[in-house]
Formats: sequence, C-alpha cells, structure tokens
Amino acid sequence: MAVSIGDVATAAGVAPSTVSRALHGRPGVSEEVRTQIARVAADLGYTASRSAASLASGRTWTVGVIAPYVGRWFFGEVLDSAEEVLSAAGFDVLLYNVGSPAARKRFFERMPLRKRVDGVLSLLLPTEAEALALRSLGVPLSLVVGGPRPGFTTVGIDDRRGAELAVRHLVNLGHRRIGMIGTTAAAPLNWTTPSERRAGYLQVLHEARIAPDPRLDVDGRYTVKGGEQAMTALLATRQPPTAVFAQSDEMAMGALRALRLHRLRCPEDVSVVGFDDHELAEVVGLTTVAQPVAKQGAAAARLLLDQLAAPEPTAGGYVQMPISLVLRESTAPPRPQPA
Repeated sequence: MAVSIGDVATAAGVAPSTVSRALHGRPGVSEEVRTQIARVAADLGYTASRSAASLASGRTWTVGVIAPYVGRWFFGEVLDSAEEVLSAAGFDVLLYNVGSPAARKRFFERMPLRKRVDGVLSLLLPTEAEALALRSLGVPLSLVVGGPRPGFTTVGIDDRRGAELAVRHLVNLGHRRIGMIGTTAAAPLNWTTPSERRAGYLQVLHEARIAPDPRLDVDGRYTVKGGEQAMTALLATRQPPTAVFAQSDEMAMGALRALRLHRLRCPEDVSVVGFDDHELAEVVGLTTVAQPVAKQGAAAARLLLDQLAAPEPTAGGYVQMPISLVLRESTAPPRPQPA
C-alpha cells in the first residue's frame, strides 16, 4: 500500500500541510522540523508528487535558464553550479540556448518559457526590449553578467578593474608595447564584457602615457583558435608587442600555442596575461585575473531561490564578486633591446 502524506504527518507528529511545506522547500518550517520530516519520509519510503505539489502551490518547480555558448568553459561552469543549487532545492532546469542572433530573436519573440517556469536565470545581458519581455513574465529574474540592472538580481564582477589589474602588471614590468586580444565585430548583441575590458586596457595605457596602437588590438573571438590566429596577426606587425593581454584565458592559451609554433618563448620573447583563471591556467603557467566563475552561478541560483521563498516580491540588487591577479610563469620584464 502506498504511503500517503497523512502517514508521514502522523509519524512525524505534525500536520499534513507542514509536511507539504517541508518537503517542497517552502517557508514557515524550522530547519529542525524540516530535517525530522525528511528523515521520517525517507524511512517510510514516501515520495512527494510533483504534479500534486504544482497544483496545490501554483508552481511549476522549474527554473528557466537562458544561455549563449553553452559549450564554452565559462558558461558551462556557471550552468553546472547553478543547476546543482537549484536541483538540491527541488527545482528542475529548463535550458534555452540562444547562441545565434536568429535563435535569440526567435526566443524573445515567442517567449516559450511563459507559464512554464517559476523564475529565470539569464547568462546573457538583455537589451531594454528583451528585459521588458522578461519582466512581463511576472517571475523573479536573476542575471550572471554585467553590472546592476533594474528589475533583476545580478551577480557579476568589475570587468574594467580586472583588465586594469592585468595591463598595469605588464606596465609595471616595463612593457610599453602591449597588445590586446579581445573581440570586436564578433561580440554578440549587448555583451558588455569585451568593451569593459577594452576600456580598462586603454585606461592603463593612458595613465602610463602610452599611445594606443590600433594594430595591436585584435579580435580573438573568445576562443582558443581565435586567440592563436590573433597572436599570429600580432607577430606579423612591423613592431610586434613585447606583451599581450588576452581578455579570456582560452584566447590566452591560443596565443601561447601561436608563440610555440613561431619558435618563440613565453615570457622571454613575449609575456602573456589572461582573464578568468580557467581550470587549465595553472597547468600552462598562465598569469591571469581570477574570478570565481562557479560561485557566481551558485550565488545567482541562491538569490533566485530567496526571491521565490519570499512572501512578497523583492527588488533586484547587485552582488559583486571578488577578483584578483594570479602571478604565474607567463609574464616577465621585457628583454633589453639592442641600441
């Protein structure tokens, strides 16, 4: 005979409504009672009905996640950590990959997550029109990108300051001809990270009274292959840089490969600094700006759960995660030039 919610309530000495709130993560139950009910339910072999819970609460127990480039390291790390937090709270994840302009346009025109999700976690920064469409859903909204955004709870980093840390390190080592691998025409709609990191690069050059050379600002498309091609282009200039700031570690790794193929040494011939602290950055000895990628996804998911648990809708806020420069073997002072 199947175990009912009433059986769990009787064994735990509480009301059936308390069992329902405890097993579905709703507020109004102390952690001690929640733990006791979970233990009793497990002992009795009771499994809560998702469909019944949805009908009773009006919830779908699903969070929609909007992401570009799900196959890339940064987005994969954020998604994995966010899903772990949401799953532990009893929520399913409905993923929408909008990596192409056509897919993005189609998604925001159709809004397929309407009435299908209790909240939305976005890994792309919406335009004003897209933000309006998301707000029309009437559910909590969380972002893992950029800075503060009205109506959204946002988790992010100071991209400009991170770039300043990287380039100032190169300047302090004595470099004066500093290239940058970022992205230009390939940058997706409304993605502010490349422009913020470029602004940090230009700011430090200005402070050091170094005139920026447009030939040293090349597009690496935020991929390993793009970074390799960009470094090859930099080495082909009349006056190659003695140091390069890559806006992502993946592009920096491509740059390191290009140096090896040209039989050049890093950092003896060219210093390279990246951004992200990719899981392989330490393996290749890459100096980089570290950001807590996985923690950003987990923090955004927890903030979304907090909004879902709140009795009244809460206003959006901004949580800025820490960054730091991690020194490894890929940077050094430039070689003395012959007179």
